[in-house]
Amino acid sequence: MAAELSQLALETPLSIGVDSLETVVESATGWPGMGIVFAYSFLIAFALPGPSELVLVAPLDLGLPSWASLASVMLVSATGKAAGSMFAFHIGQEVKRSGPITRWLRESRWGIMEWSEKRSVQLAQRYGYGGLALALSVPFFPDTISIYAFAVLERNYARFAIATFLGSLGRLLVTLGFFEGLSTVF
Repeated sequence: MAAELSQLALETPLSIGVDSLETVVESATGWPGMGIVFAYSFLIAFALPGPSELVLVAPLDLGLPSWASLASVMLVSATGKAAGSMFAFHIGQEVKRSGPITRWLRESRWGIMEWSEKRSVQLAQRYGYGGLALALSVPFFPDTISIYAFAVLERNYARFAIATFLGSLGRLLVTLGFFEGLSTVF
């Protein structure tokens, strides 16, 4: 499963550093490994283009039953991602006030702001913060854009934190279900 998740990392200049960080996550053991899971999840939320699902393959031996270890990893990861999302949220609030940055993003040839704002506005209008949680529950989809776009549009820190926590936890549950289903079929 580690190989499949690692291959999903985006091929960008940042992925060189992400590859090293992914290796650290894949070899994280014991309780200190939980700190690595938290840090990786925090960074994935606002800066890194890697797969957040990678934490599921961390070989942590916590002295707990396997279900408790997995649940602990998922809760720590979701908490780290929510914390990182709050950092992104704060940056988004600052960017909102910064005309040149917003203008540069709007004028970029890739249409980052237009696309992400359009999708985020659709989700926000239709489903509110539940829409953000749903968007973040989609495995293997880079969620940094959704987090930043939503952060620019919204103002409620507490609801944003809850939505990112639930979306991150949902993503890990969906990923587990997907791979469990595959292992049952094959």
